[in-house]
Amino acid sequence: MANGNNKQLETPNLKVLSDQIGYESLMNKKFSEYASQCGDTQLKNLFNESAQVHKQNFTNLKNYLDSHQ
Repeated sequence: MANGNNKQLETPNLKVLSDQIGYESLMNKKFSEYASQCGDTQLKNLFNESAQVHKQNFTNLKNYLDSHQ
């Protein structure tokens, strides 16, 4: 496991992070697509907010991953 002297992550942790980054990217794309096809303003706003949450999650995970390589 990574310790204070070594910032690199072990393979299982890299796999989990990689998978989660992929999921966040997919969810961002899906919610953005739902928003673009939705006619109801409240739902459209909800989909856009959800897309932004997943985009921020993606960015946070990517930054974490980048800081440990």
